[in-house]
Amino acid sequence: MTVATCECYYLPTKAVVGLAKAPIGKLTPVLTLEDAATPITLLDCFDQPLRNSDRLLFKLGDRVDLLTPDGQIISQPTPAKVQFIAGLPNGPVKSALADISPLRSLLPIGSGTLRRGVLTLLDDEEKTQCRAHLRLFTCNGGKRTALVTLQGIRGYAKSHAALRQHIEACGGIPLNIAGLSAEILPRKTAYTAKPEISINADQAAFTTATNIIAGYLAVAEANEAGIIADHDTEFLHDYRIALRKIRSVLSLFKGVYAEQQTVELKSRFADLMAATGRLRDLDVYLLEKQRYYDFLPKALHGGLDQIFAVFTKDRKVEHAKLADILKSKGYIKEMSGLAKLFEKRKKLHPGPSATRGAHDFACTLIWKRYRNICKSAAHIGPETDDAEVHALRIHCKKLRYLMEFFASFFPTPAFKALLKPLKLLQDNLGLFNDFGVQQASLQDFLHKADRWPSGPNLEIAQTVGALTAVLHRRQSEERAKVVENFAQFNSTAMQTAFCDLFHAGKT
Repeated sequence: MTVATCECYYLPTKAVVGLAKAPIGKLTPVLTLEDAATPITLLDCFDQPLRNSDRLLFKLGDRVDLLTPDGQIISQPTPAKVQFIAGLPNGPVKSALADISPLRSLLPIGSGTLRRGVLTLLDDEEKTQCRAHLRLFTCNGGKRTALVTLQGIRGYAKSHAALRQHIEACGGIPLNIAGLSAEILPRKTAYTAKPEISINADQAAFTTATNIIAGYLAVAEANEAGIIADHDTEFLHDYRIALRKIRSVLSLFKGVYAEQQTVELKSRFADLMAATGRLRDLDVYLLEKQRYYDFLPKALHGGLDQIFAVFTKDRKVEHAKLADILKSKGYIKEMSGLAKLFEKRKKLHPGPSATRGAHDFACTLIWKRYRNICKSAAHIGPETDDAEVHALRIHCKKLRYLMEFFASFFPTPAFKALLKPLKLLQDNLGLFNDFGVQQASLQDFLHKADRWPSGPNLEIAQTVGALTAVLHRRQSEERAKVVENFAQFNSTAMQTAFCDLFHAGKT
């Protein structure tokens, strides 16, 4: 009977032959390797959540294998093509990957072959006292590496220990998936939507702003290929957030750059952003598709089918437009010019606030933004115009960006205590805005009956009317939550905490 323990090592493939070269005490090692190797593809998302959590996912023909941090290998059948975790059939691998974002696609991060083998320790009666399972990886661009998993057999603890010592003597390293990944996968810079940007309290505001913009320009550029290939909607989402943060720096860091250059840069980044808006709106509608169906009775689902048929068709058109823009010479030249501008910095013109210390500048900006939010939101109620609520959402977003830019300057517990209610308020404002945008989009759709799949018809009109009513009710509910959560965000305790952290306790 095998013991349910797992000890894993990895070592260079060339060392595998040495495992069976000589006896181990009185035991004879026997190495058996498969004649043929199996093609494999290593999969992960663009932001590498599997690799970052010490897991490796392999596609082998009609199945996937998941290597876990403790050396276990979980396996299950899979369709020929796997794009999202949700597309896997129910099974142990899908369950083990439940923490991976359903919005991120699985992409090839490496390929090669896998060859299996077994190392068995036999006594003089040719009875198995211990064995190890081998998986020999040969990955393109990486080193040839063997994964060795020991399997103990009850009653032969000494043989098990001897095999472990033998593997270590042959160069075996206790499994560390980060180390194994570095061996078998090509070197690749890890992507993050929130890059670590060099900011310290003493540096000039000009340097801080320029570092932030340069960092998020790189994030935007990193997502371009994924947008063009249309792997998943998160590429465009991250691209837009990166541009939005850059625009926030230009808007909020007043006086850091010369006024004329600031105006010019705002215009250039606004032009880049404008090309992405319609595609992102359509992405949101299609991602929320099931929610729309849940909102309405089945009798109206036929109308939704027609509406989403138009949205799907429109999305293909909008994606093609944006992909053409991102591949165009004009766009490539513009992004190259912007990257060079913020990397070389010789043609950036400092403004009157350029030399201010980053810490003091951050405190001034955050405190002022918080005070402005409290003033503008104080009068929001059930009858407040939607435009005012929308403006509050923008102000809160800018405050959050500011706080996240300068998070390293402030004590973590106190800082997080302020960020949490801001995020909650932002979530409410985001839903309020989404419901409003969706209503406007439906009304626009209603007035363009010539584009309906079957021409003007009562079924679509009834569906739009019913869905608009549901969205209006949901928007009203979110407005009430905005008022409720803002009361907490504007409480005396919260005002005192903001003041202590960003205004040195001054009133």
